[in-house]
Amino acid sequence: MSYITKALSRKQDREDGLGNNDNAVLFNAQDFQKLRRECLDRRTLFCDPTFPATWTSLGYNQLGRYSSKTMGLEWKRPTELCSNPQFILDGATRTDIRQGELGDCWLLAAIASLTMDKEILARVVPPEQSFTESYAGIFHFQLWQYGEWVDVVIDDRLPTRNGELLFVHSAEGNEFWSALLEKAYAMVNSSYEALSGGTTTEGFEDFTGGIAESYELSDAPPTLFNIIRKALSLGSLLGCSIDITSSAETEAVTRQKLVKGHAYSVTGAEVVHMYGSPVQLVRIRNPWGQVEWTGAWSDNSKEWDRVLPEEKSKLDYSAEDGEFWMAYSEFLQQYSKLEICNLTPDTLSSDSVGRWSFHQFEGTWRVGCTAGGCRNNPATFCSNPQFVIKLEDVDDDPHDGVDGCSFLVGLMQKDGRKERQFGRDLNTIGFAIYKIKGLTNVHLGPNVLLREKSVAMSNTFINTREVCSRFKLPPGEYVIIPSTFEPHCKGSFILRVFTEKQATARYIPRPSKISINWQSENISKLDVDPHFQHLFKQLAGNDSEISAIELQKILDKVVSQRTDLKTDGFSMETCRHIISLLDVSFTCRKKLEHAATCRNMLEHFGTCWNIPQSLITLLSGFQLNTPVLQVIVSRYADQQSAIDFDCFVGCLIRLEMLFREWNSIKLTWDKAWLCLALS
Repeated sequence: MSYITKALSRKQDREDGLGNNDNAVLFNAQDFQKLRRECLDRRTLFCDPTFPATWTSLGYNQLGRYSSKTMGLEWKRPTELCSNPQFILDGATRTDIRQGELGDCWLLAAIASLTMDKEILARVVPPEQSFTESYAGIFHFQLWQYGEWVDVVIDDRLPTRNGELLFVHSAEGNEFWSALLEKAYAMVNSSYEALSGGTTTEGFEDFTGGIAESYELSDAPPTLFNIIRKALSLGSLLGCSIDITSSAETEAVTRQKLVKGHAYSVTGAEVVHMYGSPVQLVRIRNPWGQVEWTGAWSDNSKEWDRVLPEEKSKLDYSAEDGEFWMAYSEFLQQYSKLEICNLTPDTLSSDSVGRWSFHQFEGTWRVGCTAGGCRNNPATFCSNPQFVIKLEDVDDDPHDGVDGCSFLVGLMQKDGRKERQFGRDLNTIGFAIYKIKGLTNVHLGPNVLLREKSVAMSNTFINTREVCSRFKLPPGEYVIIPSTFEPHCKGSFILRVFTEKQATARYIPRPSKISINWQSENISKLDVDPHFQHLFKQLAGNDSEISAIELQKILDKVVSQRTDLKTDGFSMETCRHIISLLDVSFTCRKKLEHAATCRNMLEHFGTCWNIPQSLITLLSGFQLNTPVLQVIVSRYADQQSAIDFDCFVGCLIRLEMLFREWNSIKLTWDKAWLCLALS
């Protein structure tokens, strides 16, 4: 019930705008302005109780309590490390970032790229903070976390050894915005150690709320140049780099003045004509503001003399500012990787760029209910969550010359870094897309999903935080089914869809109606076979009636002859429920025909039990929605998320009793009441 309540509350908050770009959620319910004011009034420095200056905030293994890497460590404030600490000194630049003794270079590369866009930087790193005016040992940052912006409050106590910062630090030694940002990022992920290892795109997304694509330029798609142009027109952030083969090559400068292992930004893509022939060019910026490409199409190279004057006048090609042009064909040869971070509409304030249409959904894979695994698991695949997207308008300027509707799908699983300390790995995730034919707003079942082929799917199923793919499909309605690769893997996720044109999207719930179609049969003494009559007389005695204890012996005898049923026998609780179900005289005893009815019920339940769990209740005659199924799994499944036959029978008997009781007073079914009664 608490899960349902929280989900409804989060949905309402989202509808009210909480978590948007301009209305961040207070992380750990900490209000920066209120806490700073309280500290100033008390003339004390802030000490954050939610991320204390102890080993618990450092890590759990390599940076754990007794690790040699944390020996001699002290937490100190910048005011204790230098006489004139600065939050930001002469603007935030990439030179403010130097890696320390933590394997989070992926994060630092993203922070370095962040400094290239002052508008986005100012939102992540609010600039009105300092170590002089209104200083109280408290700072705050804004980060995107799994679908919402959060305002993260920290104190300024930082891990040090021998008077120097242990982790990220600035080249100057007295500038601390990057070290404090790293601490805020560690806080939302539970510890510093949780930041070890990752990809730059993860940092891109958490600083922008965007959705990131990555392209290996050695295997670039033929339409990549047009993808770059379209991305730039939509305000996306683009970065490129040259791979290194060893740490010795880091920031090594090539003969033509390109820097290896260094983050560049891509800022333009144009087509010019040289002697009448078109040439594709890309504009690249070195954040150093110097050290520029010296090859073809570089500043003042001879190629510019052959370009039409009216085209040349539109391009700034000769300034010594770290920005330069390069032929696209040369770009593919010189650089190794291109990353595109597509931004949500609320991230962009400029009217000079277009906007993606954006949809976002939260969901869960719950064992026995919605954790169906991929299409390789036909018995459970249909139980996965389903989301519909309706594409109506084709692209205005298709990058590949083919009419269709372009869109991006990103599936991200939550809290992977937090789960590391418990030894839990990321799930292997992906998604499939199916075309809807006929009925809409209906949760698709096996008659569609197991008979029709998907029209698109993620490039792979992989155990990363996010799987993202770009698609182009004809106008129509499509169902997106996110899943883990294996069934019965629990987890939470967000699904994001970016479309070039306006589109609608929605979640398709399972049927909300709760009903029963199964009814027990009435059996006379003449219908009972002789073998069962003999067994009944042996246990019932002269009164020809049985108690729960005697029923237990009969049922154990019946199921012992079935090798296909997983059970150690029936519990007394289940037998009492069966007695109660069939007891119309309130004697708590049963006659022969009642016992035979029980035996036939077990035969029917046994057939259903051998069908995979996600279909059990439907095939047993009960139509139950997702919240009720979740309660059933929580109440009756074991640690391996399996339900043995005794628990299965007990569950169905209890459901039958609850349906009968509710119908006897002629009220409409209420899922909240049923969840409470089953729990």
